[in-house]
Amino acid sequence: MTTENHETSQANRHKARECALQILFAADMYAMPPAEQIETYWRELGDEALDAATRDFATKLAGGSLEHRDAIDERIRSRAEHWRIERMAIVDRNVLRLAVFEFVHMDTPNTVVINEALEIARRFSTFEATQFINGILDAIRQDIEGTSSGKTHATSNQ
Repeated sequence: MTTENHETSQANRHKARECALQILFAADMYAMPPAEQIETYWRELGDEALDAATRDFATKLAGGSLEHRDAIDERIRSRAEHWRIERMAIVDRNVLRLAVFEFVHMDTPNTVVINEALEIARRFSTFEATQFINGILDAIRQDIEGTSSGKTHATSNQ
C-alpha cells in the first residue's frame, strides 16, 4: 500500500467514525430500530461522496454499537466512577460506545481506537471531555488487555 493510499484509508476510516457517531447521536434522540436509524441517516444526512468501503465501515460501527449497547454501557459504567451513562453528554457517551465496540469487536489496534476517539471528541465535544474519555478508555483498554493477550495488529489496519 502506498503512503497516499494509506493516508486516504486513514482519512476514510476517520470520516466513517464521525458518521457512526452521528448515527448514534440520532439514536439517542429518536427511538427507532437500529437498521431504520442507519437507513434514515444515509438517506437524509449521509455524505453521498463517501465510497462504499467508508459507508460500510460506518454502518458496521454504528450497527454493532447499537446492537451491543447494553454490554458496552456496562463496560463504560464499570470504569466511569460517579458517572451514570444517562447523565453524560450525548456526544461523549457515544464516542465511548464506538470506541468500546471497536476495542471488543474490531481488529483496530487499541491505541488507534483511543487516538481516533480523542480526535473525534476534540472536534465534537470539549477539552474536558477528551480527558474524561481518555481516562475511561485507557482503563477499559487495560481491562481488555489484562483479560486477553491484547491486540497486536499492524497500524495499517486502521
